[in-house]
Amino acid sequence: MGKCWWNGTIYTMEYEGHTVEAVYTEHGLVVATGSKEEIDVIFQDQIDEVVDLQGGTMFPGFVDSHMHLIGHGETFLKLDLSTMNSRVEVLQAVAKRVAVTPKGSWIIAEGWNENRWTDKSLITRKLLDKVAPDHPVMLRRICRHVLVVNTRTMEAVQIEGMQFIDVVDASLDDTELGTEHDGIYKENDQDLILHAVPTVTEAYLQEALILAIQHAWSQGLVGGHTEDLSYYGSCTRTIRAFNHVIHERSMKFRAHLLIHHMIIDEWRKDELAVSMKSSLLEFGAMKIFADGSLGGRTALLSRNYADDPNTNGIAIHTDEELSALVQQARIYGLPIAVHAIGDLAAEKVLDVMERYPTSEGTRDRLIHGQVLSQNSIERIKTLPIVIDIQPTFVASDYPWVMDRVGVGTDLHIYAWQSMLDNGLHCAGGSDAPIEHISPLLGMYTAVTRTSSEDPTQTIYQPDERLSVYDAISLYTTGSAYASAHEHDRGLIRAGYCADFTVMTMDPFMNTSAKWLEEGIAMTIIDETVVYKRD
Repeated sequence: MGKCWWNGTIYTMEYEGHTVEAVYTEHGLVVATGSKEEIDVIFQDQIDEVVDLQGGTMFPGFVDSHMHLIGHGETFLKLDLSTMNSRVEVLQAVAKRVAVTPKGSWIIAEGWNENRWTDKSLITRKLLDKVAPDHPVMLRRICRHVLVVNTRTMEAVQIEGMQFIDVVDASLDDTELGTEHDGIYKENDQDLILHAVPTVTEAYLQEALILAIQHAWSQGLVGGHTEDLSYYGSCTRTIRAFNHVIHERSMKFRAHLLIHHMIIDEWRKDELAVSMKSSLLEFGAMKIFADGSLGGRTALLSRNYADDPNTNGIAIHTDEELSALVQQARIYGLPIAVHAIGDLAAEKVLDVMERYPTSEGTRDRLIHGQVLSQNSIERIKTLPIVIDIQPTFVASDYPWVMDRVGVGTDLHIYAWQSMLDNGLHCAGGSDAPIEHISPLLGMYTAVTRTSSEDPTQTIYQPDERLSVYDAISLYTTGSAYASAHEHDRGLIRAGYCADFTVMTMDPFMNTSAKWLEEGIAMTIIDETVVYKRD
């Protein structure tokens, strides 16, 4: 027995403009599409439920191709700094949390972004000491490539037997900071602090996952390609949390887990990971970081930063180390997913991808690809690579990113349309919690190249705007292709998963601003309605 879905506009995403009147599903799969009359005649004895779309517009289920699902859930549990517009506001928020937190307990917050602030002076250890003299405090920047701590945290690091680094960040004003450590750590140096943070419990991970999945449903997401396994002290415990929430609690969500290289050996020995066979929970590529972020000036460029000629960024690994990591992935039969934002980082990644190709039927990923040379684009054309792009970065990073990289450069910067014009495969994600998880917001930004919060609606690089169809494809066929599921996900077609996202209105017939106003009507996973708008 099955379900008939109808009374709305149903876009199959087979090709632009293709619609059907009705869809028949059984056992979590699409069985047939066509007219309502055809479906009724052919399956009249099998239809036990007719689902009225109430005039909504149905698509294949939207999937976020790059996110941190537990991290997103933590935004509902931790102090969130992402919407704050000054360092004074951040410090006030920390002070409020101090007032209700027992002395000695850690205060952890995420999301500060000095590019939102009128005064872009960074928060330092001394400023945190003034509002939190008796609590270890750690504030992570929105990109997660920079953090700042107070003195109590640095003392906790020493208590844990960690090395105390007494250096001044070269990017900061020495006259302000003097010769004392400013409390700011970047890239791998963050590990000195992160290793001392109290380990979270499995119950905490489960709670974060539950909140994240519930919110993802409300945003129209049926799944996400997520990287969480290396951040919470135990790969095994994190896998158990995913298994408990998705399988034992039956919170349907198609989680495709990337595996950080630091825990790859633990993952290979995990009994649950080895034995798991699930359409809702699976493991993907080995995750590697090649560089940092543009916000922290740690993304690796082929030239010095325009607003800081003393640096061109940071390579997280030497060429030899990067090569060894890729060889390890190939020995394990895994593709790789490499964080590479700067153009030089991308070139280094492509070198090892060419030297050690992935096995047939799998695809590597270049995550972000925000700055690319034309030479890199030409090389990517010849390789089995998907670029995980985050359209909302345009809204967050412009116009300051051009001051950082340089105006008039020959590099491709956030050049989504150029990538598609060159035949590259792209998938759309949010990098949540770094950006808002909403796929509609990602589509809006891809189509408009502007920020929904900008009253002037300034358009950045208008030639790089995507069509509505291409923007939606990023989160449907694009995400399916990235995870090698193009044969059973990403389309509304017989044999494909019965995962659907229903919008309240037709995005092809309405302005992109209207999409954000109207939002999601229903989210369906495995033939089950997991979210329905009141």
